[in-house]
Amino acid sequence: MAGKTVEKRKHSGVGTVDPRDEPSAAWGWHGTFPKATRIAGWVTAILLFVMIYNNHENNTENVWLIGLGLAVIIGLLIDLKRQRTAWRR
Repeated sequence: MAGKTVEKRKHSGVGTVDPRDEPSAAWGWHGTFPKATRIAGWVTAILLFVMIYNNHENNTENVWLIGLGLAVIIGLLIDLKRQRTAWRR
């Protein structure tokens, strides 16, 4: 039977994740790899531009490589902007 007082969960410290909020915390995984993701993004963009120097029949492949490379770079720049203004959210 529910009482009139509100029960609060015990908080064991800063940065602690409750498995009821994040089920993945129960088996030890909680977090992301933001630095590695950004590095992989820049490496991918560079590799896309390097692949332009290959033996192509026409420029259709080049258009796709440049377009995808620019899309990755735009995504990385948006992520950089969000990272710098994260405290404003």
